[in-house]
Amino acid sequence: MKTILVTAIGSFAADAVIGACKRDGYRVLGCDIYPAQWVASSKDVEVFFQAPYATRKEEYVTFIKKVCKEEQVDYLIPLTDVEVDVLTALKQEKLGSVVCISSPSAISLCRNKYNLEQFLTPLHICETIPGLLLSEADLDSIPYPVVVKPVDGRSSQGLRMIDGRKQMEQVIEECEGQTENYLVQPRIQGSIITVDVVRNAKSGRTVCIPRKELLRTLNGAGTTVYVFRDKELETQCTAIAQALGINGCVNMEFVEEGWKKWRFLECNPRFAGGVAFSCKAGYDMIRNHLRCFEGEEIEEMGEIRTGHIARRYQEFIM
Repeated sequence: MKTILVTAIGSFAADAVIGACKRDGYRVLGCDIYPAQWVASSKDVEVFFQAPYATRKEEYVTFIKKVCKEEQVDYLIPLTDVEVDVLTALKQEKLGSVVCISSPSAISLCRNKYNLEQFLTPLHICETIPGLLLSEADLDSIPYPVVVKPVDGRSSQGLRMIDGRKQMEQVIEECEGQTENYLVQPRIQGSIITVDVVRNAKSGRTVCIPRKELLRTLNGAGTTVYVFRDKELETQCTAIAQALGINGCVNMEFVEEGWKKWRFLECNPRFAGGVAFSCKAGYDMIRNHLRCFEGEEIEEMGEIRTGHIARRYQEFIM
């Protein structure tokens, strides 16, 4: 029996990931920055570990190496961006476990929103949102209203809606000389479209399942969605994944500005918090993500159940 370590099991995607791995017969371990009594999913893994913050890089890497060695971990699945950032570099070391994420070059592009927009725009495979670094912005010529966000932001952290110059001056003051780390983009009105995309880098086979987010939390996790199919959007996502060299499952976000007009926002090189929606619709993104790292081909797209899907919360006595 092979062993998988899933990180950040208090996050939105954890239940779906743990469940899929257990159904496939893996021995599943989990970790999180909080103690087991605070994390409901700790009851679903064979062994739970309390992890240090990934922002304390050296301490986190030492922890991961120790768990992987002592528990003979075969596969490691990180669920948050900050862990992906740290583990990207760790992939090059002799960890003894397969880190189930895309290549460092792909992740480097995905984790910098400015560089990603600059990379995709000349390829003409999708409609991007033009942006510039805050350090290069002319406050008088900016077409307000705009959005300001960290180039490596996650879960809407640090995102600001700016309506005029006075607000922008305040933001610049708050950035404390770090304006080169912030992206300025025109504010586009529309619904958020999330697309779960899984790609086998060896064969190129790619499966995409889009959904419109109808209700979402403040940090950007969908709670009620509408799953749909659209050949044009799926073709765009396939082309983006190919251009980036994606391997495994990622999620792409768009703003639906108008009828069949999607403006690309970002590509998160990890499972979406709502990956369970795609699984519920009929395609197991998690199982096929693992196939990409086991040397197997991903499954072809079967029949997908389109329509509304809502999630609910359940209480557990720990």
